[in-house]
Amino acid sequence: MSMTHCSFNWGGLRLRRLSVALFVLGAIVATPLVAISQESEEPPAPSVETEVAVEETEVASPTYLAPAAEGGAWPDAGGGAAGYWTTPGAGPVGDGAPAEMTPDKLYDRISHNLFSINVVWVIMAGCLVMFMQAGFMMVETGLCRAKNSAHTSAMNLMIYPLGCLAFWAYGFGIGWGNWWNAPVAPGWYSPIGPGTVALDSGFSITTGEGDAAKSFGICGTEGFFLSGMDDVSIMTLFFFMMVFMDTTATIPTGTLAERWAWKNFVLFGLWVALPYCLYAHWVWGGGWLAQSGKNWGLGHGAVDFAGSGVVHSMGGIIALVGGIIIGPRIGKYVDGKPRAIPGHNIPMVVAGTFVLAFGWFGFNAGSTLSGTDLRLATVVVNTMLASVAGAISCMFYMMLRGLKPDPSMICNGMLAGLVAVTAPCAFIDSWAAVVIGGIAGVLVVISVFFWDRMGIDDPVGAISVHGVNGLWGVLSLGLFANGKYGMGWNGVVREKWDSTLDSDGVLTDGVRGLFYGDSSQLMAQALSAVTVVVFGGVMAYVWFKVSNLITPLRVPHDVEVGGLDIPEMGAMGYPDFMPSPNA
Repeated sequence: MSMTHCSFNWGGLRLRRLSVALFVLGAIVATPLVAISQESEEPPAPSVETEVAVEETEVASPTYLAPAAEGGAWPDAGGGAAGYWTTPGAGPVGDGAPAEMTPDKLYDRISHNLFSINVVWVIMAGCLVMFMQAGFMMVETGLCRAKNSAHTSAMNLMIYPLGCLAFWAYGFGIGWGNWWNAPVAPGWYSPIGPGTVALDSGFSITTGEGDAAKSFGICGTEGFFLSGMDDVSIMTLFFFMMVFMDTTATIPTGTLAERWAWKNFVLFGLWVALPYCLYAHWVWGGGWLAQSGKNWGLGHGAVDFAGSGVVHSMGGIIALVGGIIIGPRIGKYVDGKPRAIPGHNIPMVVAGTFVLAFGWFGFNAGSTLSGTDLRLATVVVNTMLASVAGAISCMFYMMLRGLKPDPSMICNGMLAGLVAVTAPCAFIDSWAAVVIGGIAGVLVVISVFFWDRMGIDDPVGAISVHGVNGLWGVLSLGLFANGKYGMGWNGVVREKWDSTLDSDGVLTDGVRGLFYGDSSQLMAQALSAVTVVVFGGVMAYVWFKVSNLITPLRVPHDVEVGGLDIPEMGAMGYPDFMPSPNA
């Protein structure tokens, strides 16, 4: 039998199957449409009662979401699983008959959806920030020697649970216990929900009386152990701010790596929330640095969008002081001259850098605390541009100095650009992000060699990346902020810029720096930078000195020479081979 007689008409079969499928699909779609049309052929006329109800609700207007600073508040601050309602008598958000959907209830439904979008956005951004810890572990471990890899990676692991517990116990209350009463722009409301109204207690110093009174916030006094703080708004804020603090806590683990005794490190993990949260309160929680605009006329007060100063400078200053007190690694200096001690895994460092760069989009853009604040797109682009500018400028600067383009240094250049743009990312144009990142890439190289010559041993360059470039980021905002964002930031409304409002009565004066006509903003930023250096330095010095009396800060000589993995951790990072003492 030939192949021709055995052929099958596949085309005809496919056509028949397609026809049957279309017929069935049409029947399925048509059935409910017919039913709907039959039910809605002649809609009932509205009753007299309905017409009266509509007429009455047209007169009523939804209650405005006024902050406590203006004397207003949401009628219900609970915000539990049933959702929020923001107008008197509107009831919880839920499905109801269309005839019962009053303007108040519609307003509540919209508000609930906005809060939901913002909460989900902040939580997802916080997850990205939390994953940055893996990037820190990879960078720090890769830049250390193999004999200390288990110890270094374990520090990056444990700083997360230790810091989280400390933040829950006392850090959140100190930093954000009075967050609701922070000086905010007129018309501001909490983008993550009204439940944050419970964060309304703090300690401050007040001078003057009446209109001349000035308040200087010191710390919050509400929210310790999250006691009574079960609202979803507060839980969202707690989660996002906790993972931020973890970044500060992990920075010193790189500088003190390969010689930090484990027991002393554990105590540090429980302490580090104290200096971080105090300074965070001063800048983010309505403290005296944020109020320097209202009290002293310094721009919009200290502004730090996502933490160049609050997160990175604080961590870098603590690392600097710790590095000075603990001293350099054995073999780092020969005849008084620094000797390079290369890490054991450069590919791990590069991979960790990309993990950090990826997480940084959540770090910076998530700081809007609002998925409906579309400025986050500008933040993302500026973050990206600064990071690549830092890597490129770092590479070219080393080559111009006659050095090889060291991959580990280029990674630090990229991270330096990210650190520097963290404070100004929402307030600058894209060209300024490139300039800020480019300067950061050069600055990190200069800084690394400077600290080496000063006898301060920093195995991973954390002081230069986070401390130095964190300060540069804080100051750069005072130079390049363009006035397009941050209207009324920290409650500042100035007649010079806002004497004429737009047709809707909306503030038009954003945060602007020296290059855009406001030199006082640079002064506010300089005050914030000096404060973090002095306060962070003093707190760190006292801590490392006192903790060294409780348990030694540094491991014994023989442990450091042989490697910290087995003596300190009881496990090796690479058990398949035994590294030499100099590995």
